[in-house]
Amino acid sequence: MEHTPAIAPRTVPLWGWLVAALALALIYLLAADNGLVLGRSAGVVHELFHDARHFAGVPCH
Repeated sequence: MEHTPAIAPRTVPLWGWLVAALALALIYLLAADNGLVLGRSAGVVHELFHDARHFAGVPCH
C-alpha cells in the first residue's frame, strides 16, 4: 500500500486579500451606491459610475 503525503493547506498572501477587498468595494460602489457614498457633489465621478451601472446591466433608478 502506497502512502500519499498530506496536502498542506493553501495560504492566501496579504496582497490577495487587499485586492479582493478593493474589488468588493468597487463592486459595491458600482452596483449599490446611487450617490450615498460618492455624494451628488462628486458630479463627474457619479456620472461615470452611473453610466457603468447601465453598461453592467444593474438597475439604478
